[in-house]
Amino acid sequence: MRARPLLPAAGAALVCAALLSAAPAGAAERPRIGLVLGGGGARGAAHIGVLELLEELRVPVDCVAGTSMGALVAGAWAAGLDPARMRQALAQADWADMFNDDPVYNEFAFRNKRLSQRFLLGPEAGIKAGGAETPPGVVSGQKIKLFFNRLVHADAGEPMLERLPLPVSIIATDIGNGERVVLRDGSLTQAMRASMSVPGLLAPLEYRGRKLVDGGLVDNLPIGEVHARCAADVVIAVNVGSPLLRSDQVSGLLGISAQVIALLTEQNVQASLAGLRLEDIYVQPDLGGIGAGDFERSAEAAARGRAAAEALRGRLATLGVDAAAYARWRAGIAVHRRDVPRIDEVQIAGLERVGDAAVRRHVRQRAGAPLERAVLEEDVLRIYGDGWYERVDYEVLGARGRTVLRVLPVEKSWGPDYLRLGVHLESSLSRGSSYLLRLGYQKTWINPLGGELLVSGDLGSRSGVGVEWFQPLEPAQRLFFQARGAAHRVRSDWFYGDRRIAEYSTAQASVEADAGLAFARLGQLRLGWRERRTANALETGVDLYALEAAPTRSGGWLLAADFDRFDRLYFPRSGWSAQAEWYHAARRGYTRAALDLRSAWPLEQWVMGGRASWVGSPAGVLPVNDAGKLGGFLNLTAYTSGQLVGDDVAYAQLRAERIVGRLPLGLRGDMRLGVALEAGKVGMPYARQARTGWLPSLALYVGGETPLGPAYLGIGRGLGGALNAYLFVGTP
Repeated sequence: MRARPLLPAAGAALVCAALLSAAPAGAAERPRIGLVLGGGGARGAAHIGVLELLEELRVPVDCVAGTSMGALVAGAWAAGLDPARMRQALAQADWADMFNDDPVYNEFAFRNKRLSQRFLLGPEAGIKAGGAETPPGVVSGQKIKLFFNRLVHADAGEPMLERLPLPVSIIATDIGNGERVVLRDGSLTQAMRASMSVPGLLAPLEYRGRKLVDGGLVDNLPIGEVHARCAADVVIAVNVGSPLLRSDQVSGLLGISAQVIALLTEQNVQASLAGLRLEDIYVQPDLGGIGAGDFERSAEAAARGRAAAEALRGRLATLGVDAAAYARWRAGIAVHRRDVPRIDEVQIAGLERVGDAAVRRHVRQRAGAPLERAVLEEDVLRIYGDGWYERVDYEVLGARGRTVLRVLPVEKSWGPDYLRLGVHLESSLSRGSSYLLRLGYQKTWINPLGGELLVSGDLGSRSGVGVEWFQPLEPAQRLFFQARGAAHRVRSDWFYGDRRIAEYSTAQASVEADAGLAFARLGQLRLGWRERRTANALETGVDLYALEAAPTRSGGWLLAADFDRFDRLYFPRSGWSAQAEWYHAARRGYTRAALDLRSAWPLEQWVMGGRASWVGSPAGVLPVNDAGKLGGFLNLTAYTSGQLVGDDVAYAQLRAERIVGRLPLGLRGDMRLGVALEAGKVGMPYARQARTGWLPSLALYVGGETPLGPAYLGIGRGLGGALNAYLFVGTP
């Protein structure tokens, strides 16, 4: 009698078991899932597409490990950035600008602007006791790190790996000993930056006593790490690594370096894949045609990642859980962001040579005010633009109920003394070829106020030496004193009409001392005294103008204003500049006044530009060596350089440039096709001119900015058959 109720009970148990087996995962114990996101540069955007499908299928993840670009995606995801916003952030990023560390040119310190015009920006070498030392990478990663900060909202407080609800492991390589470094705690953005430091391209990150570079060298697909981190029962591994080049595709230093890195990466990836089990899921998107540097194709890479995951939808779906379980998982890994903090104190940390005030002058954040991220990023780039730092970062810290903004400039390890280089190569129809090699030795922060010494030498068509001393007079460097001395010899041609009839060698020595007032990045005013000695010697031709005279001396007061707000050093898209100078040579009885105004403004795919200049003598007559000159590229292009000489010299220009391309990643500037309408007039010519009055000229040219400076090929045509063509590369 008692045995009969057991039958219904057993049937109920069987029914429950069947229902449980048919229920979605999450209603019972689910497998632990580890997600692995491999490195591959721009190809790593494919990870976003995989994350999108995992989100759609409600696949929970118990830990994630990433390398290089995979570290970026893993870290941002764990910090609370969902795939949709991540895709948007990568698409909106200006990757070409991000791989150029410098701020916009108009944010440079003004002194740095003028140094940039004389010397190349790229090949800077430090002078140390043991010899010359070069920077550790082509790119320091200044803007890249700020981008990471923005992604994970570091302005609200630096996310720490150990505090993220979802366990994250980021892989890097110790370049000193080749060890695999797994970062599980500490700064998330520092870990992301370390893992993406491709040797030779991106400078290593000095962190916790190590020099860390791209983790792909030792573990590009860290499958073993998720087993160790969360004892994963199932691994989802996404491989986006670049395939090896064929032997016939490997050429040049960069090609060979890329292939060596790819070989190292492929070897460790194969070792990692050997650890996959039958229950694991391996995703390898078809990324053919997308290179590691094709960041502008991030949306396409994400779409291909999604497609690869869709091909495995059936297997991935088995790992999904019901909506309630997924909501509980999401709540468990949610990152609760703080509101924009109110800053109680601004600290400057890490300085050794540079004065604290030299950094603070750029920081607009005030104690007691809410933090403005966009303003802070601008200020950080302005600090970096002073040229004394390897990198500049920030962190927001909470301590004892106070919020501290800490600015973290890292002074250049290869400084504070530098060797600088400039080159100038020019060829024209009228003058033939000329060249110049410029070498400079710059010694910075000689004293606590930031005194600098610059010794330079020119060799070539213009030869000479110069020495400059720049001395700020107060910590913020608004007031300064500078002294200069120079001696050089240059060739000058003289014309009779359109014919070159003589060549002179002009030797000039000068000294100048002045005091000035700097207006941050806008410009400066200077008042001082200039002494100059000039001698002309006839080299070849006919001395019709009696320039072969005894050496002349002049000296007098100098007042100068120099302002520059262009957005680029060469080929600007917008901005303006203004230069004015008044020099009274009392002993020679003349006053020289000069004014030069320039502007540029964008108009759709065009850049419009204009220039107006004048040189004249409000009192007396200008001597030949201090006269105004016309001729040369975009200075009355149809005429050769210095062909038109005299007093009361005026010039006007209007130009239009069509942007026809952009130089590759890591280089600066546009490729442009331009046309310029010019007109010039010499009111008191010192040589006979074939034509008088206003002289028109039409110039056509193509140009762009290269690692050696601006490069252009142009031709100019004027009245009466005046014609000239130019090829130029280098610093002016």
